[in-house]
Amino acid sequence: MKPVRMYTTQVCPYCQRAKALLLQRGVTALDEVRVDLDPAEREKMVALTGRRTVPQIFIGATHVGGCDDLIALDQRGGLAPLLAAR
Repeated sequence: MKPVRMYTTQVCPYCQRAKALLLQRGVTALDEVRVDLDPAEREKMVALTGRRTVPQIFIGATHVGGCDDLIALDQRGGLAPLLAAR
């Protein structure tokens, strides 16, 4: 399974929803980067994605986007193959 990195904040309901979906799809190791605790990480997230909102989700080197993007990817049947790809 590819590594998953998610930029989050503690109180974000979309972050919680995205984490729950990833867990349902078998993700056991999630690299969670809390941008509310480290402003430099938020700057890095914005530089990588062009977005300021959380969550921002990466599967391997692929930027999936936010929670709605993750859900849409899953509904199209694209999440499982992306997680499984080497």
